[in-house]
Amino acid sequence: MEMRHLSIILAVAGITAILRLLPFLLFGRKGRNIPTWLMYLSQVLPSAIIGLLVVYSLRSVNPFYPPYGLPELLGVATAVLMHRWKHNTLLSVFSATALYMILLRLF
Repeated sequence: MEMRHLSIILAVAGITAILRLLPFLLFGRKGRNIPTWLMYLSQVLPSAIIGLLVVYSLRSVNPFYPPYGLPELLGVATAVLMHRWKHNTLLSVFSATALYMILLRLF
């Protein structure tokens, strides 16, 4: 491995560690004194990010050209149904992705 690659890996690892430790340094180990706006963001942002990812993923679907967005629609429906049924994010994502890939090969 080149020295350049090693330095990039170390830089990314260092920044990741700093970002993971930063909340503990700012707000203490128990998480007291967290501002209310930050607590609000921690509750709202995960849903907003998921919504944004869904819109971004489906932006290029053309419902007027075969397969009419059917693999995408069934993939999203699978993710939603699996998550409502099992409440397991990884299972939802993996099962929806697997179905989507299979449907892409069939259509």
